[in-house]
Amino acid sequence: MSAVLESFAPAEPAPPEPPKKWTPARITGNALMALWIAAAIGLVIYLVSAWDIEKALRYGPKYRDGLVVTLTLVGLSIAIGAIVSLPVAFGRMSGNPLVSRMAFAYVYVFRGTPLIAQLFLIYYGLGSFRPQLEAIGLWGFFRDAWYCALFAFTLNTAAYQAEILRGAIESVPRGQWEGAEALGLNRLQTFRKVILPQALIVALRPYGNEIILMIKGSAIVALVTVFDLMGETRRAFSRTYDFQMYIWAAVFYFIMVETLRNVWNWLEGRLTRHLKR
Repeated sequence: MSAVLESFAPAEPAPPEPPKKWTPARITGNALMALWIAAAIGLVIYLVSAWDIEKALRYGPKYRDGLVVTLTLVGLSIAIGAIVSLPVAFGRMSGNPLVSRMAFAYVYVFRGTPLIAQLFLIYYGLGSFRPQLEAIGLWGFFRDAWYCALFAFTLNTAAYQAEILRGAIESVPRGQWEGAEALGLNRLQTFRKVILPQALIVALRPYGNEIILMIKGSAIVALVTVFDLMGETRRAFSRTYDFQMYIWAAVFYFIMVETLRNVWNWLEGRLTRHLKR
């Protein structure tokens, strides 16, 4: 009886939290935050004071077109790269030494060299082999800067996505394979219904980071005459010599990255909500 009465007794109030101490790290963090806030306010004041409606009407549509080119280029390269990454990831996990080493060499080269170097090698390097490319009917593809950029971005992101997928698959416990085998599932069914869903949850955050890096890295295509967002910004600045052209480009890139980050956080929360119960 006493145990029952004790269960209905009011719970003791939680002890008050100790006051937060102003450590050097906390002081530095608050100072840096205040500095960033002040810089953001100053930037807004500058953009408002330097606003030119004539330039906005003239170059706004160009920025919009460049933004479409950037999103299209990144979206296609990520999608095609995801398809290419599947055989590369399986090759990395293959028990065949030749296949495994070939996949490792591909990943090693494209992850170990700068994206801009890869783009220049494809755009300028393959241009030196015009007769050979014409002979096999590929010159029409490689003479276009946009297709060269798409090709370079696809090969680069496929290498990163292959490593992300490989690591995610190998993170799934071996017991999942054994349990699925005990249920009578073959290896393809096990991979598609058991392993891959768990691996994609693990890989979700790295995939988001890779897309963000591709969005920011896509600005280099302006160097090979592709008029993406940065390409249109360079052209607008060359005609106006107005520094705010680059500031607006940075704002657009920031908006794209922040939008993707919030969408990815929502998606991750939805897919992992069963783990938070």
